[in-house]
Amino acid sequence: MDNQELENRLVQFSVNILELQTYHHPNFGLQHLTKQLIRSSSSAALNYGEARGAASRRDFIHKNRIVLKELRESYNCLTILVRSNLLSEITSLKNEANELVSIFVKLVRTAERNHKN
Repeated sequence: MDNQELENRLVQFSVNILELQTYHHPNFGLQHLTKQLIRSSSSAALNYGEARGAASRRDFIHKNRIVLKELRESYNCLTILVRSNLLSEITSLKNEANELVSIFVKLVRTAERNHKN
């Protein structure tokens, strides 16, 4: 997967999360977690765009660590939503978040290893 494909995948993940907002339930917990999920998923996509234009290898690694942190947060929000039965039809989003976390764990590890050499 090249950089543009990965960026497109992150953007699509964020768009899919935004579509959760169509569920207009008065539940405070659902509203709170959905808003947090929107922030974390969009932050991952936006920070990856920043990482692609990083000024240095160190900056690239730092920004991708932020992407990883935001993706983990998104995954945890989705897990809470599923376990609390606030939203049940989000398994595909949870799977995508997990796959993206795996990709960025490898990306950051590789970048750190290459930076040390």
